[in-house]
Amino acid sequence: MYLYNVTIGIDKDAEQEWLAWMKAEHIPDVMGTGLFLSSRLYKVLHDSEDGTVSYSVQYFAATLENVISYLENFAPAMVEKHQQKYGGRHVAFRTLLEEV
Repeated sequence: MYLYNVTIGIDKDAEQEWLAWMKAEHIPDVMGTGLFLSSRLYKVLHDSEDGTVSYSVQYFAATLENVISYLENFAPAMVEKHQQKYGGRHVAFRTLLEEV
């Protein structure tokens, strides 16, 4: 099992709009690729002094090939759409993990 994790820090003033968009549009679009088995969305519980709130969006895949296919064929457009909507109001970093 592979976990593709995207941690996003979103400005507090955009948080509720972003969260609704993630749940209604972005995560369903990623899941609609058919490359992931399930997804989870978690709020990171820590104090932030920079005016952001952090979330972990987790996508679970059966194979490494599925994750690579997503990254090569779908991620660029998904990232661009996210950037167009929330550019300048978020930071993101991505991690790929393998279950052991």
